[in-house]
Amino acid sequence: MGWWDSLWPSSSGADDPLGKLDPKLREFLEKESPVKCNAAAHPQPTTTRAQTQPIAAQSQAKPPAAETSREDDDKNKPAVPKESQFQDGRYAHLWKTYRPLAEVEAETKSDHERLMDVLEAYKERKNQIGKAALENCALEQVDWRSCMTNPSLADRMTLCRAQVRKFERCYMMQTRFLKALGYLSSYDRSPEIEEEIQLHADKLYHRMLEQEAEVDKAKAEGRPIPKFTSLIPPPRPVAAAAATTTADLELTPEQQETLRARLEKVPEEDRAAEAEAIKGEWRAKAEVASRVQGLWRQQEEDRRARKERGEQTMWDKVAAAFGGGGGGGDGERKK
Repeated sequence: MGWWDSLWPSSSGADDPLGKLDPKLREFLEKESPVKCNAAAHPQPTTTRAQTQPIAAQSQAKPPAAETSREDDDKNKPAVPKESQFQDGRYAHLWKTYRPLAEVEAETKSDHERLMDVLEAYKERKNQIGKAALENCALEQVDWRSCMTNPSLADRMTLCRAQVRKFERCYMMQTRFLKALGYLSSYDRSPEIEEEIQLHADKLYHRMLEQEAEVDKAKAEGRPIPKFTSLIPPPRPVAAAAATTTADLELTPEQQETLRARLEKVPEEDRAAEAEAIKGEWRAKAEVASRVQGLWRQQEEDRRARKERGEQTMWDKVAAAFGGGGGGGDGERKK
């Protein structure tokens, strides 16, 4: 009756894509294929059962907001961490117990290692600020190198003095702007934020060059020298959003005297930028001191907890005899 079914196709044949196949071939496909076609061929009973459910079941109380938000967080949480090569959820069961290496190492670090991490982070920031200033002065470096490799007669006589001074001024001013904008901050920041700070420092430097050109032009034409606002917005730069405890730095009399002495060695037109750079250095040092104090307080709490549990070590007794490391006074003196 195959010809009759081809003239008058039945609805059951349309629902079953394997209905027209040979029975043996169909049995083989059903056994070997991972996709079962008959599972989707009869969705009607499920719909019928859903429609026949009691109305009282639909009027159940809604779950609490905390549970709903927790379920939403679980749904939005990726099945695999970012370290996985397959972000489509494959091998998710293998990543359930995964923990990042940095998290595991942070738990096993000693108190001395945590303290050294804070100090090393500050040293690394000081090195990075020089690299960022060199990147911003790349064009000045190219001019200096071109002068050294292919100098003109005037450049030979002056030993490329103009290019050298241009590069040195660029490097010094870029360093000042980076310090003033909080680039020395040792808090963990994303590369995007660091790049934003670096670009903003370069923008301030070129704006400074434009202002100096306008001043020179006004002097040449005999016009009054234009007045400009400060290039660096005080006192909260782009990068100091995380450093809430050290944003408003109050200078001590000793620091004010040091600032005054250091500014006397700087030209008048560069004193504003130098002052903000010095304050940026002090804010970074105060931030490091606050983090060290936090580590000392945490160590003191851990020692007290071990003493209450009866697990006090010999080092805990020695530290307690010497005042627990002297965290408070030293930290304040560092500021």
